[in-house]
Amino acid sequence: MSDNDTTTRRGRLAEEAAARFLERRKLVVIARNHRCGGGEIDLICRDGGTLVFVEVRLRRNADFGGAAASITPAKQRRIVLAARHYLATMGKRGLDCRFDCVLLDGENIEWIRDAFQRTEV
Repeated sequence: MSDNDTTTRRGRLAEEAAARFLERRKLVVIARNHRCGGGEIDLICRDGGTLVFVEVRLRRNADFGGAAASITPAKQRRIVLAARHYLATMGKRGLDCRFDCVLLDGENIEWIRDAFQRTEV
């Protein structure tokens, strides 16, 4: 197995762990890995009447700032782009939306609601 295969496998396992974590907190996962030309959303969930776009980040150590530090402003813009694409593709308008992050650092899971500034989506 190549390093890329291992990284992809770890990413899938992290997303699955994040989905289970959120489902235990009563969110409903409605889509996974929504991609468009400029970005991707790992998980799309419903939290009551709110549509939640979730970025899942895995870091095995904090040498480069940990999982939270890896969600740069450029990464946030790509997530917002993918969210806009999802909403347009699905014909959804006027929904309350937010952007959350689930951070996995080793054995720890942290859920950050409203992780970054809402943008008009």
